[in-house]
Amino acid sequence: MKKFLTCILSPCLILFITSCQQDVKNASSDQADSTKSDSSATVTETAVSSDKQRVPADAAAILARKQVPILCYHQIRDWKPRDSKGAKDYIVPVSTFKEHIKMLADSGYHSVLPEQVYNYLLYGDPLPPKPVMITFDDNEENQFVIANAELKKYGFKAVYFIMTVSLGRPNYMSREQVKQLSDEGNTIASHTWDHHNVKKYQGEDWVTQIEKPTKTLKEITGKEIEYFAYPFGLWNKEAIPELKKRGMKAAFILATKRDDADPLFTIRRIIASGYWSARTLHNSMINSFGEKRN
Repeated sequence: MKKFLTCILSPCLILFITSCQQDVKNASSDQADSTKSDSSATVTETAVSSDKQRVPADAAAILARKQVPILCYHQIRDWKPRDSKGAKDYIVPVSTFKEHIKMLADSGYHSVLPEQVYNYLLYGDPLPPKPVMITFDDNEENQFVIANAELKKYGFKAVYFIMTVSLGRPNYMSREQVKQLSDEGNTIASHTWDHHNVKKYQGEDWVTQIEKPTKTLKEITGKEIEYFAYPFGLWNKEAIPELKKRGMKAAFILATKRDDADPLFTIRRIIASGYWSARTLHNSMINSFGEKRN
């Protein structure tokens, strides 16, 4: 049909029709570009507006927020005859650990991760009902084999504070296991190179204990390492700017008083004792975190 019309129409008329078609095409293109530009501007304005509303809280506001219960586990294994009375605080028998986790699930707790706690404390972002953060120090293999398997039954995620000197050693996690934990949605965080007391760091200790382990864990997981747990829960004010310079967003102590100026670098945890029944654990969570306290 198009060929037939070309034959019967005059050259001038053909030229006129072609010109009109091109004008319509150009107008449609201009309108689309304009719409796209307006849409991009709207998205940009929305993002800017959202950023303006996201005002970080000051230290006093962070301290005033209700604390999130954070549990600290170490070894998940049955007691042995050679285990001392003091060591048993840090060694949770397998059956006891299972009772702890079942209690959390049956009581309606939801596991949260450091990024959620950080955004809650700094920006007031909402958390799920009855949040709890489950953490493990020192990367013993039983945390992967026993604890992780138990957490999966209830859809819980956890935080693993890794001491990189022990990676791949007997009875400790391998790099592959750490990578798997990360890939499964758990958080991998730093616990120094060899558990050296942060209060004693000088000079190159910051490179050995923080920078190199951070690099190692990033290489393993492919993710930024932004959270840190102080060995023994011991910290000082001098450590906080050093951690900030090395990319840490928050750091975790144990059940001592938080810092008035930098509460994000002194977030409290409690050790889940091997002596505690599930009921005792629950009572300890309420007593330690149930009230707004420093």
